[in-house]
Amino acid sequence: MGGGSGHGHGHGHGHSVGVDADRRYLVGALGLIVGFMAVEVVIGFIARSLALISDAGHMLTDAIAILFALIAMRIAARPPKGGFTYGLKRAEIVSAQINGITLLLLSVYFVYEAVRRLIEPPHVEGLYVVATGLAGIAVNVAATWLLSKANRSSLNVEGAFQHVLNDLYAFIATTIAGLVIWLTGWFQADAIAALVVAALMLKAGWGLVRDAGRVFMEAAPVGMNPAEIGTRAAALEHVVEVHDLHIWEVTSGYAAMSAHILVSPGADCHAVRLAAERMLHDEYGIEHTTLQVDHAAPEVIALGRDEAHCADPHGPVHRSTPTGT
Repeated sequence: MGGGSGHGHGHGHGHSVGVDADRRYLVGALGLIVGFMAVEVVIGFIARSLALISDAGHMLTDAIAILFALIAMRIAARPPKGGFTYGLKRAEIVSAQINGITLLLLSVYFVYEAVRRLIEPPHVEGLYVVATGLAGIAVNVAATWLLSKANRSSLNVEGAFQHVLNDLYAFIATTIAGLVIWLTGWFQADAIAALVVAALMLKAGWGLVRDAGRVFMEAAPVGMNPAEIGTRAAALEHVVEVHDLHIWEVTSGYAAMSAHILVSPGADCHAVRLAAERMLHDEYGIEHTTLQVDHAAPEVIALGRDEAHCADPHGPVHRSTPTGT
């Protein structure tokens, strides 16, 4: 006798309303950034400031990041169809990966340019840099505030947020550099500010690439220990063994799990399945589960191995602790 279960992931009406609100926050931030970016490019060339131009370049990636996030949201909202049995939810992870890679590439470029300018510093108009930097701080504070109100548990939204937050730090560094140039005439301060920006971009970019890579590689969500979950499931009443346990993320905040559970002969497979689902939901927040529950053959109990069910088992086997009965 066997029991199987597949449960939805709980992304219902409330989730749809949340996505609509997130979309409005992102559109508002996009409008602020695009408007200011156009002004900054012009002033950056007039002032001959790499820090301002690097900020403008970063703002361009902010705008692209938010645009990707908005497109990914729309694509991810499409229902499952044809061969895409999960729908296109992982489009959000693709967006986060692209955002991370662009940050890494830009950081390399700005490091190169900054080093070149440290060796041969051009004349920079410090007053222009200070004025533009202060305006940029105000714009980015507003954009960061808007994005912070969106659901940052989505790696897609977090990618856009990291872009804008890093730009805020960059404007602070640029403003300080402009002040130093304006008061002292030390033009290398502009290149040093660009290096600070590059370091921040490198850190944020690596974080996004790493986190998106975990999703692509079907790793268990951060904070979930498959061995611990397998041990907890094996400790449930009537469970003899748990194997072929897999936990992965379809997209941010959407964990899924499958496992093969063997129970004592005569035990109620469906009751064990329900108990396992309840434990996974209440203790680990896993809502989408597919559990195959079967009665263990006598040789499995006697010899401690499952030769009858899985010719090609994957991963460790978790067995219940004998109670002496």
